[in-house]
Amino acid sequence: MTIRDIKASERSGILKKLAAEAGFLSCRISEATFLKKEAPRLESWLKEGRQGKMAYMENHFDKRLDPRLLVEGCRSVVTLAYNYFPQQDLFENTEQKISKYAYGEDYHFVLKDKLKSLMQAFRDEAGDVGGRVFVDSAPVLEKAWAVNNGTGWLGKNANLIRRGSGSFFFLCELLLDVELEPDGPVADHCGSCTACIDACPTDAIFRPYEVDGSRCISYLTIELKEAIPSEFAGKTEGWVFGCDICQDVCPWNKKFSLAHQENRFLPSPAIEEWSKRDLKEITESVFGEVFGKSALKRTGYAGLRKNILFLSD
Repeated sequence: MTIRDIKASERSGILKKLAAEAGFLSCRISEATFLKKEAPRLESWLKEGRQGKMAYMENHFDKRLDPRLLVEGCRSVVTLAYNYFPQQDLFENTEQKISKYAYGEDYHFVLKDKLKSLMQAFRDEAGDVGGRVFVDSAPVLEKAWAVNNGTGWLGKNANLIRRGSGSFFFLCELLLDVELEPDGPVADHCGSCTACIDACPTDAIFRPYEVDGSRCISYLTIELKEAIPSEFAGKTEGWVFGCDICQDVCPWNKKFSLAHQENRFLPSPAIEEWSKRDLKEITESVFGEVFGKSALKRTGYAGLRKNILFLSD
């Protein structure tokens, strides 16, 4: 018997069981099709310049909307969520803050390893299956798919929120060439809450559920390679890599976020040490030793220095 002989519901059950055993918070499925509703939204967002200097967002427009153009023969989009909420907020009371997702090893490598292992386990148990794994590194509208299949709902800060765990989790995908039983969306549970909108110091959440990427502190401290515009002076609230403000104030996170159990996301002793020190003192060689395996290498030493110096200007 091959995987083609197994019912779609049975295949889905096998995959979800394996994903849970691998430590994923959630495994939800969408039929691979054209994201009709997202096309005008993405086009409008780009035309308004909300992507800032992220020119890559303008590339592969069609592929972002149709996974079948990205992976030949794709029939199912599988969204997986993995918790990264830390045991301790290392930078809660510091002048210079680093986003929680960057405490440990770079999530791209951690999750890609897990997805590859999951794919192999799925093949071993269910038969031959083709496809590709994606971790925030290809033109995949991961939040759109996650809303489509009910991994969570889109919060007013444009982050995905999941009942029972909040929003401190990574999204990643499997694009597979077999039919699986799709899951449906879940209801929006933000209600009348505007905590994230009220807390954003740069007014990046320009209307509920929509974020101006060019004003987001995460963009200013990671994606933007140029000097941070002077209009944001005094508004970045100490963040030198990323930003967690809109997530920290979210009631769903305050109530439901639990510490992850992934050793590779644990901060190294060196990072714990530097959380207690002035990051302005860090040298390029020490940066490589401390943050060389973390997501901070994306901004690099020069970028981190630029962000730190902006705070004192």
